[in-house]
Amino acid sequence: MENIRPIILVTNDDSIEAPGIHALVEAVKDLGDIYVVAPAQQHSGQSSSITVDSPLRIKELPEAPDGVRYFVVNGTPVDCVKLALHAIVPRKPDFLFSGVNHGSNSGNSITYSGTMGAVLEGCMQGIPSVGFSLLHHSLKADFTLSAPFVRSIAQKVVEKGLPAGICLNVNIPAKVVPEGVRVCRAAKGYWTEEYRRYLDPAGRPFYLLTGRFVNIEPDADDTDEYWLARRHVSVVPVTPDQSCVSAIKPLSDRFNASEG
Repeated sequence: MENIRPIILVTNDDSIEAPGIHALVEAVKDLGDIYVVAPAQQHSGQSSSITVDSPLRIKELPEAPDGVRYFVVNGTPVDCVKLALHAIVPRKPDFLFSGVNHGSNSGNSITYSGTMGAVLEGCMQGIPSVGFSLLHHSLKADFTLSAPFVRSIAQKVVEKGLPAGICLNVNIPAKVVPEGVRVCRAAKGYWTEEYRRYLDPAGRPFYLLTGRFVNIEPDADDTDEYWLARRHVSVVPVTPDQSCVSAIKPLSDRFNASEG
């Protein structure tokens, strides 16, 4: 029986031009048939948003010498995943890898992350999916030190899969050789000083996003922030199902009573 190579869908939120997505392709391109479907422009911080009021278009780029196929979509990361499944890949992808994102997606950043929005969409479609992020926002970030870890984690997922309904949020420290990998939970915290106020030439105020994440449990040794600070790659298992099962019973007594 002919051995069918797995189809690997690669996407991101930093755009088709971002060096991170090409570093990801380089790390996984021999693991299967690679289809890159990425946004034409940056869509950082757009979570699982989709385009509902504008036409979406797909443009295929010239096939690379290594056989990787590249497609550009004028939409969000989730648009890219949905259109890939609907109109690009010949069958349902066996795996989805998103990134490598320029910047951290640790802590509660997953709530806002376009990188992880694509991963959650893949997971909901039943595809083993992983998001990779490097803790360096610059487009000139060096991905060479992180590449072996991206490769190792991707290869393990290709070989062994993931539990049903579970995807992975992987963050990698920058400018160091990581000392290891830790599977852990996301640190609890909040964002502070989120916007900076400026004045335009007419004296009218405007605001630009800034801020920093405050880890409210810095001594907890089972979180991504803890291990990232100690030069480890963090791997956080994530589920798209946000149901709080433990609250069903206590809230049932409050809301399930019949009226009248």
